[in-house]
Amino acid sequence: VEVLGLRNQTYFTLQGFSHLATLWVFLFEGILLMFLITMTGNFLIIIVVTIDPALHSPMYYFLKNLALIEISFTLNIVSRMLVDLLLERKVISFSACALQLFFVIFFITSECFLLAAMAYDQYMAIYGIVMNSRMCLHMVMACWIAAIPLSEGLTGWLFSYPFCGSKEIEHFFCDIAPVLDLVCSDTSLFELLVFIASVAIVLIPFTVIAASYIQIIHSILQMSSAEGRRKAFFTCFAHLVAVTLFYCTTRLIYLKSKSFLLANSRKLVALSYTVVTPMLNPIIYSLRNKEIKHALRKTFGRR
Repeated sequence: VEVLGLRNQTYFTLQGFSHLATLWVFLFEGILLMFLITMTGNFLIIIVVTIDPALHSPMYYFLKNLALIEISFTLNIVSRMLVDLLLERKVISFSACALQLFFVIFFITSECFLLAAMAYDQYMAIYGIVMNSRMCLHMVMACWIAAIPLSEGLTGWLFSYPFCGSKEIEHFFCDIAPVLDLVCSDTSLFELLVFIASVAIVLIPFTVIAASYIQIIHSILQMSSAEGRRKAFFTCFAHLVAVTLFYCTTRLIYLKSKSFLLANSRKLVALSYTVVTPMLNPIIYSLRNKEIKHALRKTFGRR
């Protein structure tokens, strides 16, 4: 088997949705629409939370950072996917692939931690405890900074392996599992590290979120107003749907680093957290919010 290392491997070929070549127009239009909704919704959140003093509170500070992550994550993956679909381009350079993977791990890790911090903030709010701005800043910085060593370590380690003769990545972006499929040498230690890291960044934050929402639901059930209970429960349920979709799909991908899903199934799962979830988050978390709606009307002149 021909082995290609970093020095002489110059590019990979992303197979993307080649199995749906006859439907590429519908695929492009659908993904483009979701991309535009994602970018518009998240940019609006950042603008109004920054401009409106009434939204300078811990909850909205977390939401603004979530919107920033979603924009960055979407630009890293979906923008390139749209260009590749439009130009029927499949080639990605070795360095571009490594850089894309670094940011995939970085933004997913940051989002996992940030969602847990948001759930903790909501849990604290039940007891009337409001975080100060300094504590919020430290928590958000921790979410971003904690992702850097993991992203650097996993990306550097994976791309230090020798790759087999095939340069074809069975995916629409550079992710751990499809790139790992091309490695020729023993990767058991790397896979163990990916599993441990996935437990730390997926299962532990999800456990924190689940525990927080159990307390939140318990408090909702104690509310005297039936209408208040209904609205609060609906909001809580919507949040849980968004969180569960994100964590369950990332768990499927990253708790088993080597491919155990069929390539096409893996692409479908990946679409849910790269395209669907970033589009739903601004709608579920913010644009349905009364304060956000009021801030939007005030900011854009509609009284």
